[in-house]
Amino acid sequence: MRILVLNAGSSSLKYKLFDGDPLRERVGGVIEQIPSGGYAEAMVQMEGRLKTHGLASLAEVDAIGHRVVHGGERFVESTRIDEEVIGAIASLIPLAPLHNPANLEGIRTARAHAPGVPQVAVFDTAFHQQMPQKAYRYALPKTLYAEAGVRRYGFHGTSHAYVARQAAAELGKALSETNLITLHLGNGASACAIRGGVSVDTSMGMTPLEGLVMGTRSGDLDPAILFYLARERGYTLEALDRLLNRESGLFGLCGENDMRRIHARIEEGDPDAALALEIFVYRIRKYIGAYVAVLGEVDALVFTGGIGENDAVVRERIVADLPFGIPVKVISTDEEYAIALETFKRVHDQRGFDVL
Repeated sequence: MRILVLNAGSSSLKYKLFDGDPLRERVGGVIEQIPSGGYAEAMVQMEGRLKTHGLASLAEVDAIGHRVVHGGERFVESTRIDEEVIGAIASLIPLAPLHNPANLEGIRTARAHAPGVPQVAVFDTAFHQQMPQKAYRYALPKTLYAEAGVRRYGFHGTSHAYVARQAAAELGKALSETNLITLHLGNGASACAIRGGVSVDTSMGMTPLEGLVMGTRSGDLDPAILFYLARERGYTLEALDRLLNRESGLFGLCGENDMRRIHARIEEGDPDAALALEIFVYRIRKYIGAYVAVLGEVDALVFTGGIGENDAVVRERIVADLPFGIPVKVISTDEEYAIALETFKRVHDQRGFDVL
């Protein structure tokens, strides 16, 4: 079986082709900049690259899986795509204005190129949809939740679900009997408390802005800061959005959002870089402590993502002197492979994340 996984972003198109039984990655790549002809032209470029690997057109694959960032409360698992699903994803654009429109363009273009091929949407938020209300509701008027969907959704769900399954296997335990704290650390970063294979809390909120310090995102902060900046410094809504999403985090603290450069500057004696790393680590340690309190018993602390997998210095500083005695695991995430598995299961009407 051949499954193509697509991740259509606002400025790029990532793809991976899997085949065989069990599924194995055959080829992957990225169209770095969406050309002037839009996603239709990007798909043609991708097809040209895939031809060198024996795939004449998208119509020859058995299924296509799409990463979709926001599924709201509507999508609690991966879903076969039809016009109703497309409409529902479009209705969620206000919750993810930077991501869902690009995801939709990728879906529509792929369906036009391969109209007879089953296609599946795999949502970043789906894994977190079993969180209890006490974890996902904000202390705001109920009408904002009921009428405007204001609640915590969480993200990186595909990654957290994948590494949780792998960690349970390495521990020799059933996922349903395993409690984990998973840390997906990269330019975007999030923590997740997983009880018996179910996400019971996660650090990202209604948007990916909440939670840990990230490459350019602030993570948690006092919301009254925004009122202060608007009132006293004249910030507009657009400026505030740019500040918190693109100009804050590690970049805001020291002018760098690449952890390798931050380490280099620390070696050079840069105090701003040293403080940025200290704040990054401290925020993560606070969430670990909180999630130990949530779970009670923790079988492992799992690191994944670009920083989590590759930066031993950051890992060591996070776990140094933790009083809990939790085993630590480093597991490479593979979101595209997880999406391919989900796509295979949906096409064959099997269940999703719980069997990843």
